[in-house]
Amino acid sequence: MIKTYEGIIVKGISGFYYVKTDNEIVECKARGKFRFNELTPMVGDKVTIECIDNKGTINKIHKRTTELIRPAVSNVTQAIVVFAVKNPDINEELLNKFLIFCEVNNLKIKVCFNKLDLGYHDEEQQIIKMIEEAGYDVLFTRAKENIGIDELKSNLKGEISVFCGPSGVGKSTILNKIAGKELMETGEISDKHKRGKHTTRHCELTDIGGGLIVDTPGFSSIDISQINKDNLQYCFPEFNEYLGKCRFSSCQHNKEPQCAIKEAVNNGSINKRRYNFYLKVLQEIKDRGNKYD
Repeated sequence: MIKTYEGIIVKGISGFYYVKTDNEIVECKARGKFRFNELTPMVGDKVTIECIDNKGTINKIHKRTTELIRPAVSNVTQAIVVFAVKNPDINEELLNKFLIFCEVNNLKIKVCFNKLDLGYHDEEQQIIKMIEEAGYDVLFTRAKENIGIDELKSNLKGEISVFCGPSGVGKSTILNKIAGKELMETGEISDKHKRGKHTTRHCELTDIGGGLIVDTPGFSSIDISQINKDNLQYCFPEFNEYLGKCRFSSCQHNKEPQCAIKEAVNNGSINKRRYNFYLKVLQEIKDRGNKYD
């Protein structure tokens, strides 16, 4: 007897997809029509399946709300951006690029600073202050000592969360602590390059804290080239209350007179370091003649 269920793909390996329904996880294959339509099932997809004798077939992939390429996962609602305060040191530009990347993908964002046991000084404090002033929720953890893990776990409820950030910052350790078991293999920091060894091998959703989470492989660069110069301003939440208040409707908040954003920077309402990063990315977009303009 054929039974029909709806569920979410929580793992995909070698052409098999494991779909979590209300009652169980079903091993499924995908219909050939998806290959014909150049649509490949992704972890995170909400799907309709047909089951015979506990073996399933994916018949329908429902519309995706979000779609990430790296990691290949759909319908993510929240990003936990993880950086260490030391070992490796905070790369401010990379942190800001991660935030832009998450904003472009319409994700809720929490920023987690890990390894507080290593201590941090004025420069790290200034970066943390910059992130808080931009309006982001900031969490602090000492993952190896299990400090801050419960608070972080409480932020996962009802969300599909992706943990992202450069390698070596402790994402896998954090996930293992949250789960209370060994979900991800952890690696040490390379002494030569001061970055973590790649340890996460595939994309998988895990039910933790009343939500679903996925770990990403650690990586040290991120592509934000799809952003054009007109949309960049919307990737900075601290700009929002000033948008539309400039003298010119086409204001890019650079050299134009009577710019509400520049006025907010001058009076300290917008962090100058974040604004300078905005200008740097804006210039990079102009220099490359962004194909999306």
